[in-house]
Amino acid sequence: MVGQPPSFRFVDLFAGLGGFHVALAELGGQGVFAAEWESGLNALYKTNFGVAPWSDVNQLDTDEVIAEQVPHHEVLTAGFPCQPFSKSGAQQGFEDTLQGHLFFKVHDILRVKRPSRFVLENVANILKHDGGSTLATILRMLVDLGYEVDVKKLSPHQFGIPQVRERAYFVGSLSSEGGLSGFKWPVEGQEITTISTALDPDARPVREVPPRTQMAINMWSDFLQRAPKNVKLPSFPIWSMEFRANYPFEEMTPPRAWSEGSSDELYNFSGSFGWPLRGLDIAEQKEIIPSHSRREGSLVFPQWKRAFIRQNRHFYRDNEAWIDPWLAQWKPWTYPSSFQKFEWNAQGGVRDIDDYVMQVRASGIRVKRPTTAPALIAMTQTQVPILGSNISGTGARRYMTPGECARLQSLGGITLPANDSDAYKALGNAVNAMVVRKIAETLVKDLVAGESRMKIVSSDVGMTCNAA
Repeated sequence: MVGQPPSFRFVDLFAGLGGFHVALAELGGQGVFAAEWESGLNALYKTNFGVAPWSDVNQLDTDEVIAEQVPHHEVLTAGFPCQPFSKSGAQQGFEDTLQGHLFFKVHDILRVKRPSRFVLENVANILKHDGGSTLATILRMLVDLGYEVDVKKLSPHQFGIPQVRERAYFVGSLSSEGGLSGFKWPVEGQEITTISTALDPDARPVREVPPRTQMAINMWSDFLQRAPKNVKLPSFPIWSMEFRANYPFEEMTPPRAWSEGSSDELYNFSGSFGWPLRGLDIAEQKEIIPSHSRREGSLVFPQWKRAFIRQNRHFYRDNEAWIDPWLAQWKPWTYPSSFQKFEWNAQGGVRDIDDYVMQVRASGIRVKRPTTAPALIAMTQTQVPILGSNISGTGARRYMTPGECARLQSLGGITLPANDSDAYKALGNAVNAMVVRKIAETLVKDLVAGESRMKIVSSDVGMTCNAA
């Protein structure tokens, strides 16, 4: 497209690192407006794409301001903030006063500027948030604006990109311009993904894996080695604090036992790792009961939690002959709660933890096959994927570098924040450029082919004319 006039113009709301910009520019689009409130990313966007973003979409507070400040465009893109709808957050949705209402700002711009197409992205949980009412509200509001709308959950790994990152994508086209008659969702590829395609053989760690994390990985590595070959490792999360525990969790729960203001109900039971509850007051018992079983108000545990507790206790009883020596050596109760949990997502694989990709999450140390990387998360450095020493290229465990994470987001060609923590956070929030490009290819096909002529709008004289 070098030297060619743009086929269509687009705006990039909540732009972040510019994944939408990369994708649509590759399809022949020209970015004419962007919005990004984070100052560092705002400045970096101009460096990467030559567009100085608007800082705060909340300042587009009237129809007149939107009409004046947002240029005419054919395609609107927006990865509106996902935290209000994410399972990892409070899930306040539209009730989140800081971010949940920002979809309505996207709606305002669509209503005022009337672009012929849009692509929106959010966490997959938005599809079932609030029992489906959030999705119903979004679809109704977009349809009421005159758009034909469709939504689909997609992940980069479906298209040969080695990252599992499910996201909900909304596409829309004005019904008056044919709607989505020419649009087709991209077909899942048959490529075999491998994380090696994103790795840099010359990479050097940007920071060391903390010694405590290394020890926790060693602890679970030893767990794998001790497990007899004929023992199938659990597919459910391993909660080691449930080994030796026998506090009630089916009809009775610790919070229910405490609800009467007495610790006597749990007198004859044991908490995490079998520590006795006898003679302890409620505050002391709470210190020994696992965090997942002591939350106030949890008078009845959900079915999934009861199943995990039950499965872990059965697994321990069937394997205590080799688990007890492991407990005695490693004393997992001396580690933070997240290190006491383990997710083995490599059933049937070689039981060498350094052959895999690891991620430290609140839910435990998760181990995945090197065919795909875990989803990048915009939270902390600790959740960046860790490469086992057998696949890291350095002979030691290391975090994936920001550059490698950028390749997982199909953003390998842009300048990243200089600070590695800022880069990891931005990449965790980013939209995958390759997935967007595959979605947008048929959505903007008629714009690229020139079948839909670009409109030039003069707000000064209120005149519209056609340009060839």
